[in-house]
Amino acid sequence: MAARTHTLSRLRPSPRKSPFRLKNFPRSNASTQKYRPAYHIGWQRGLSSEVPPIRVLAIAGSLRKDSVNKALVRAAIQVAPPGVIVEDFGDLDGIPLFNEDIEKEMPEKVKSLKAKIAAADAILIATPEYNNSVPGVLKNAIDWASRPMGDNSFEDKPVAIMSGGGHTGGFRAQLHLRHVFVYLNMHPVNKPQVAITNAKTKLNASGEFTDPAIRGSVRQLLVALDVWTRRLKKG
Repeated sequence: MAARTHTLSRLRPSPRKSPFRLKNFPRSNASTQKYRPAYHIGWQRGLSSEVPPIRVLAIAGSLRKDSVNKALVRAAIQVAPPGVIVEDFGDLDGIPLFNEDIEKEMPEKVKSLKAKIAAADAILIATPEYNNSVPGVLKNAIDWASRPMGDNSFEDKPVAIMSGGGHTGGFRAQLHLRHVFVYLNMHPVNKPQVAITNAKTKLNASGEFTDPAIRGSVRQLLVALDVWTRRLKKG
């Protein structure tokens, strides 16, 4: 009797398909690649006016007036998909250096930050990269919002990160933020990753990102954050 044989294709298990898989998102150096229109995710096709929107609080970790990361926040507000509302917290200027001696009489700007974080469904952070890490002004704001002990405003919040920087685009700052998110018990979006390299050269004369690939990557990050937030809400 001839031995029974099996082809590799018959033995190989079929790949598992996930309804949350993201397609066609550009790579980090998105502006050099052709952007394809945003994909559809099944539940979005049937999204009705009865479904409450996801409210996202955006925080730019820079004080500079012409910051590329503030420009990324403005782009996020403009390209947010249906069902997502992005609010810019505004400038972090005015938040003093963290001092446990004064946290019982918390500064008004810190109270506002904590209240808006608590009210948001999800958080979006746009961060520069300073000395291979998170800028001090952003880390200081995070420290304040996580205090006092037992009143961490970031607790259990979904979060997405984007960054604009030099030749690395801010990837190392993003990595260090993820370490912080572990302690804060936050739930970060893993993909797509949005890190705009040589970001200053990609702003137009008005200081805005108009490149369709960059705006598309920001939109797709918001779509992923939307899906992730709604998934977590369902438990």
